[in-house]
Amino acid sequence: MLTLAIKLILAHIIGDFVLQPTKWVNHKLKNGYKSKYLIAHIAVHLAALLVVLQFNPTYFAGILGIIITHYGIDILKIKYTTKKNGSKLFIADQLAHLIVISFVVYCYAPFNIDIDLIYQPKLLLLLTLGFFVTFVTGILMRLFLQPWQDAIEPNAKSKTGKTKSTSLAGAGKIIGMLERLFVFGFILLNAWSAIGFLIAAKSVFRFGDLTEGKNRQLTEYVLIGTLLSFGIAIGAGLIFNYLEANIIKPA
Repeated sequence: MLTLAIKLILAHIIGDFVLQPTKWVNHKLKNGYKSKYLIAHIAVHLAALLVVLQFNPTYFAGILGIIITHYGIDILKIKYTTKKNGSKLFIADQLAHLIVISFVVYCYAPFNIDIDLIYQPKLLLLLTLGFFVTFVTGILMRLFLQPWQDAIEPNAKSKTGKTKSTSLAGAGKIIGMLERLFVFGFILLNAWSAIGFLIAAKSVFRFGDLTEGKNRQLTEYVLIGTLLSFGIAIGAGLIFNYLEANIIKPA
């Protein structure tokens, strides 16, 4: 079952990403179902499926089902794609293809999804601490660092009274979440050296901001935020390792 799933996903990646030039995508969006590259795209998928499945006639019905549904899903995506919803439809499109692949795999090799696995203590603990180091910690750090953030904000304001900012909207939040998630994962894998590499990489990228601004307050603010962020993530990872080794496993 797993081998078949991997082969079908590999064929999908080859057809949808590796062998689909941007020129094809733009032409499909402009010409819709009339695009010659839509047929070429489907042909590439067909070829990829035949190759990875080694032209095994056992899977011909499944291949036909994937090709037909892929064509239909792509037409719907092309029809309803706009500049505003392009990313959302892309995700929906890929999920739809994966659902079809899962159904085909199930038809050839029926499998059962054990819902009880989701409620295993280890997974529940992992999810709890994972959400804590990403979402909860972000809010706690914002509240804790707010007094210092107010002190280092630029004084220049727009006519509306709002502080001007050159940062991407929400970028800092995402960076912080990913940073802590990486550290948390490294602790679980006992890869302490990787944490050092992450700190070094962040220092390099932050060096330009700190030296250009020559602002001691900004330097101190960044150091406090970094140490706090890394410290919480490391603490969460150590808690997981301790509970897994001493409480969850023995039970």
